[in-house]
Amino acid sequence: MKRVKRRYLALQIESTSALHPRELIDAIWLAVSKLYGEYGASKTNLSLIDYNSETNRAIVRTTLISLNQVRASLTTITSIAEQQVSLHVLGISGTIKALNNNILKKTL
Repeated sequence: MKRVKRRYLALQIESTSALHPRELIDAIWLAVSKLYGEYGASKTNLSLIDYNSETNRAIVRTTLISLNQVRASLTTITSIAEQQVSLHVLGISGTIKALNNNILKKTL
């Protein structure tokens, strides 16, 4: 059986107040399913790895094959829980360690 390659996205969330982690991942799932349907959303294997409400940063895991679909879906999110938000991809990596070391520390 072939191993599934994963990618981790570091996200910066711009909003007026902190979001609940469940609201964030639900909004991302909804955006992916609106653009690509239930079947396309199931192929992404999306999961929220980390969310820091103080810095409004999150780490999301997806498969390498669906990386472009997830990035496209993130651009369609304009509000979460009736709050205006904007999601920015800070970086992408194959491991969480590299994401923390190379991307997140540079943007502090």
